[in-house]
Amino acid sequence: MERRHVTKLMAALLASSALLGLTQGAQAADGKELAVIVKTVNSTYWQNVQKGAQSAMADASGYHMTFEGPASESAVADEVNLVVNAVNRHVAGIVLAASDPDALVPAAKQAWEAHIPLIVIDSPLSAAGAHYFQSFLATDNVKAGQLCAQALIDKAGQTGQIAVMSYVAGAGSEIGRVGGFTDYIKAHSKLTIIGPYYSQSQMATALNQTTDVLTAHPDLKGIFGANEPTAIGMGRALKQSGRAGALAAVGFDGNEDLQNFVKDGTLNAIAVQGSYQMGKLGIQTLLKVIDHKPVEKQIDTGVVLVTKANINSPEAKNVLY
Repeated sequence: MERRHVTKLMAALLASSALLGLTQGAQAADGKELAVIVKTVNSTYWQNVQKGAQSAMADASGYHMTFEGPASESAVADEVNLVVNAVNRHVAGIVLAASDPDALVPAAKQAWEAHIPLIVIDSPLSAAGAHYFQSFLATDNVKAGQLCAQALIDKAGQTGQIAVMSYVAGAGSEIGRVGGFTDYIKAHSKLTIIGPYYSQSQMATALNQTTDVLTAHPDLKGIFGANEPTAIGMGRALKQSGRAGALAAVGFDGNEDLQNFVKDGTLNAIAVQGSYQMGKLGIQTLLKVIDHKPVEKQIDTGVVLVTKANINSPEAKNVLY
């Protein structure tokens, strides 16, 4: 075999192994597989979705679940391939968190044409894909963004500059969340927005971007980190720069790192989605569709604003992970 063919083969094998992620109970195609495909497996947020989905499998007699995702949320083509592969192996149903609202539509169409039920969670498909799924379960990201904006205004005040640290431009959740945040800031304050900066959902990138923003804008009044890895990187940059607690800071999602930032005052608040509930309801809704039971086209899975004052409350503990 020629060297270039060997190199290509090795690259293909490496790419395919990176896509495998965390797969549970994968079996030969038997028409009883429920495929949960998320934006990445390398995040405690998506791992909490996995836990919720797995919990619902207790009532899914005869079915088994697989859980897959790319190495990063920006690897959109890899996620498309995972969906296409699930369709090709004739799974019983798919729960999908789409990393891009447009790029996943053709794969969703393939599922529809193969008569495979599709439940979309977390981030929507574009209008072109509305016909290809049976239910969409997610946080109302516009409302969540507005909630974060009000929390930042409450702490930062009405004037000055604030920065927006975002994740993947064009992701459905990002459009609603950051759009809701920025529109609310513009409508309810005189704060000037710097950014958004896109971390590609990479914590290290967010840390470096936030460090640069803090250096370039020493009078910054507030900052918003729009998803888990971005908010963690932002929080670490605030601490490393000595600016923690010196300006208003609001994050999104609720893993242990972010909880600790709230407890020590680095972040004033975090908006936490019901990720466990999203996974659990995703599987439960999929099973209803398979059993030809009616389901709602859209289900709001809620969000809780967690602060130092309520972090130990039952409401907060139900969503933190």
